[in-house]
Amino acid sequence: MAESASARTRRALELFAPLGPTYERYARLLSLGQDPRWRRFLVSRIEAGPGEKVLDVATGTGAVAQELLRQKGCTVVGVDQSPEMLAVARERLPADVELVEAGAEDLPFDDASFDALTFTYLLRYVDDPAATLSELARVVRAGGMVASLEFAVPAGLWRPLWRAYVSAVLPAAGRIVSPGWHEVGRFLGGSIRGFWRGYPLERQLALWRAAGIDEVRHRRLSLGGGIVIWGRRA
Repeated sequence: MAESASARTRRALELFAPLGPTYERYARLLSLGQDPRWRRFLVSRIEAGPGEKVLDVATGTGAVAQELLRQKGCTVVGVDQSPEMLAVARERLPADVELVEAGAEDLPFDDASFDALTFTYLLRYVDDPAATLSELARVVRAGGMVASLEFAVPAGLWRPLWRAYVSAVLPAAGRIVSPGWHEVGRFLGGSIRGFWRGYPLERQLALWRAAGIDEVRHRRLSLGGGIVIWGRRA
């Protein structure tokens, strides 16, 4: 774990790093089967093909990287701060997929190095989302697509059901799986609510535009429990 990582980032690493071998299975279970569908939609927003290079930030165990290869046939580079997660990704991805241990706040790549970029469940874990978005945009060429997947807080009638799920059902289900997943279940609800209080949707979209990303669009998924945001590097 990088000594320079913030307390917020270190907490996320401590929670998720030990879960790498079971991450995909139980992320699917605890999201009621929605997580893989969200990732497929995320990748569908990316314009890339054979011979083009896509950076997948917060790649984790490589699920989005794998979907990029399947849908787009592009070259993929994955970045994550967790060596434990990257070890799992290394086992599942082809040998020609480059995996780099680094933080999203300071990417070890030149300007405009990639044709597109994806990131997943990231901005809740950084101290400065605006600066992180600017850093992500920096490494994408002009006209390249940037797309993200994040949990969201549903609106209207679905919000009480969502609140009950993340406050009670998710921690209880996590307890059945393992102590580590119980901690994740207890953590996620507050993390998601806290991020959306500080960064409601309009503020998030404004940060994307301020980072130099145009044509910013979004789609809420699964009754508002997930959201994909995407746009084009100016």
